[in-house]
Amino acid sequence: MHDQTIAELATALERGECSSVELTRAALERIERAADLNAFITVTPESALAEAEAADAARARGEAGPLTGIPIAHKDIFCTEGVRTSCASRMLENFVPPYDAFVVERLRAAGTVSVGKTNMDEFAMGSSNETSYFGAVKNPWDRQAVPGGSSGGSAAAVAAGLVPAATGTDTGGSIRQPAALTGISGLKPTYGRVSRYGIVAFASSLDQAGPMASSAEDLAILLQGMAGFDRRDSTCVERPVPDYRAQMAATDLRGLRVGLPREFLEAEGVDAEVSGSISAAAQALGDAGAEVREISLPNAGMAVPVYYVIAPAEASSNLSRFDGVRYGYRCEAPADLEDLYKRSRGEGFGEEVKRRIMVGTYALSAGYYDAYYHKAQQVRRLVQQDFARAFESVDVIAGPTAPSTAFPLGAKADDPVQMYLSDIFTIAVNLAGLPALSVPAGFGGGRPIGLQLIGSHFDEGRLLGAAHGYQQITDWHRQRPPVEE
Repeated sequence: MHDQTIAELATALERGECSSVELTRAALERIERAADLNAFITVTPESALAEAEAADAARARGEAGPLTGIPIAHKDIFCTEGVRTSCASRMLENFVPPYDAFVVERLRAAGTVSVGKTNMDEFAMGSSNETSYFGAVKNPWDRQAVPGGSSGGSAAAVAAGLVPAATGTDTGGSIRQPAALTGISGLKPTYGRVSRYGIVAFASSLDQAGPMASSAEDLAILLQGMAGFDRRDSTCVERPVPDYRAQMAATDLRGLRVGLPREFLEAEGVDAEVSGSISAAAQALGDAGAEVREISLPNAGMAVPVYYVIAPAEASSNLSRFDGVRYGYRCEAPADLEDLYKRSRGEGFGEEVKRRIMVGTYALSAGYYDAYYHKAQQVRRLVQQDFARAFESVDVIAGPTAPSTAFPLGAKADDPVQMYLSDIFTIAVNLAGLPALSVPAGFGGGRPIGLQLIGSHFDEGRLLGAAHGYQQITDWHRQRPPVEE
């Protein structure tokens, strides 16, 4: 059952070929056997089996939906009532929230079974899942390679078949990049489509929750359960949630206008295998009837420097609440209040988090705000305008998700700039607030390559349809890593 999609498992449950309890037990057993991946921080077998029994009872009453009884995992940045939410940081190592995040609420109401919380980069800051206080996550395709980040634990769990789906968050590519590096499908919805309530904030104008699964169809099923208006999140858009599976099914590749940005095609540092796979994917879409044309995003090259001013600035503000006073890590025997602040934050945060706090604080400081933060916001508007112009002539934009396949563990740990460039193709999407996804599109050296598809605001249905259409003419998403049984 570990290599089946949500849609296939839902059919099996409906036909009585298996029960949710059986699926959940199988997932828990696989999680235990694959402990070396370090994909999970917390596993909750007792509550998971109780939820599975409740799901089976609901199905017996005729109250089942497409997600009823499906085991999933949540990235450890989503607050979960009564279950530790650590953000993979010493700062929140023992924090147990008294409430559920909106996404957790919605998926619980849809009947999913939560088996635990997945590992991640500390406070979602990283591109390799190596900054976690609980240790690095390993890529199921190559245990000497990174799974990508920051949602690397969720990506590894889905890729290894530990769970059929998981939640993630995407601030600059943290769903799409690990999806690409582990050979799964991952969607970052339009900013405001999914409530951020109960997500421990990194960069509030960029963070967005999304699903990670094996196929575009599964992403549509999950987004249906996750999306919706929430008054507790002032950035959540009050807009009806369409039937994503219906919109996906109605999308035809014939006549679909696909744009290939020349800035993506000509970017430096892109592996030849990645370029070749994206060219092959574009050819496949064209052969299926899509109209593939070259477009331009002239300010795309500014996305990385803009992001690394705005995101650290917002992180500096959001993480100021972790001071050792109310909750979280507190140093031992502080001499005074200043010592409490300094040592609690110095000992509680990891190096990458401290680096970004310092950069963000500098960018927001008197005398530098206009030169850095304000200027970055102005260039952000130019990036947004580039996409708006592009979508006047195309329906979706295609390109690589990441410039390379999964790199070796530790290869970029001492070079922050090279690590930041891992998100060179994903960051602009967050700056513009657009929906985008990554689907498998090939292999390089035995490691997966991802195709990124970008859509216009709130056009997730057509975006999912384009990805689903591509997956009907290829089988990359059906490939599985050699995980020991």
